[in-house]
Amino acid sequence: MLHDLEGCLTLQPYGKNESEVIWSTHRARLNRTMLDAAEASGRIRLFFDHRLAEVDWDRQVLLCTDASEKNAHEHSFEVLIGADGGGSAVRKAMQKVEDLGVSEELLEHGYKELHVAPSADGGFVMDANALHIWPRGGFMMIALPNSDGSFTVTLFLSNHGDPGFEAMPDWNSQETFMHRYFPDAIPLLDDLERDFRENPVGLLGTIRCRKWHLGGKAVLLGDAAHAVVPFHGQGMNAAFEDCVEFMDCLEHGARTWENLFKRFQERRVDHANAIADMALENYLVMREAVRDPRFLLRKELEHELERRHPTRFIARYSLVMFHRMPYAEVYQRGKVQAAMLDRLLENAESLAGVDFDLAARLIGEQLGEIKLPA
Repeated sequence: MLHDLEGCLTLQPYGKNESEVIWSTHRARLNRTMLDAAEASGRIRLFFDHRLAEVDWDRQVLLCTDASEKNAHEHSFEVLIGADGGGSAVRKAMQKVEDLGVSEELLEHGYKELHVAPSADGGFVMDANALHIWPRGGFMMIALPNSDGSFTVTLFLSNHGDPGFEAMPDWNSQETFMHRYFPDAIPLLDDLERDFRENPVGLLGTIRCRKWHLGGKAVLLGDAAHAVVPFHGQGMNAAFEDCVEFMDCLEHGARTWENLFKRFQERRVDHANAIADMALENYLVMREAVRDPRFLLRKELEHELERRHPTRFIARYSLVMFHRMPYAEVYQRGKVQAAMLDRLLENAESLAGVDFDLAARLIGEQLGEIKLPA
């Protein structure tokens, strides 16, 4: 649901029909569910309020400290799987003994979380079946519905410049900014002054590693190996895909840990880089392109081509979100489709001006068939 400066609303479907929707999952509940399942297996010991302080690679021992950092204890390991997120302590320990080719690309934009409360009767004050976006060109605000009737709101904005977080050091400037760019949201945002005061500005960045493992001693999974910005909603899914591929490598013929880790990296690294690139591109789409009539026409044409050629032409966004095609394949196919759309829309102002005979020929020549789920 797009909100313009005047408060007018435009609903923009994600997919070609009502079956193609995105379901939102409560992350903390998912974390708890997974922790409960791990503990119930009887094969895993959980340590809360601990952190990894050091890795002794020669002895293959972890040194961990508790929350007070006064009590340290050691854990020996045969192999170490670092699934400890974008700020991975395991990755940093690996990097000390071998160059993993780590790059950390921070966006110039940060984010601040705000909040919309449920209505007095516990209902939603905005459409609960939409991701709400306030696109403003160089920045944006979004709101995601929660099951309790509230919305989690996130303001994405440049850290520097004007407008930017640094240019709003006090409530007066923050309130002025919000009234100028998000006037229809002001009545809905409860405790806005408190949220600006107490919620920190978060970092947004992409982490890539040329190498994900340290011989046969350690390997990185998920965000520890390939953190992405959140604008395609695929970070957690990419980590789950890592787990599936890792288990497949484990179960099919890798005779040593090092060979397993190498095979796993080879099978995943291109896909991790592809979704990182697509997530960055989608930020530009969300904050800028969605307001452009030419973009809306492009989306309309994508959906029409998918209706006419359902086994060959599927919009790149839909391929990522609603299909099982690997990210790298989607990325390359998306480039072909983008060039095709540019050509078809070159002289068209509406779908009526599109040469669909040419579209059919291009699709038949350039796009192979996609195996759709039964």
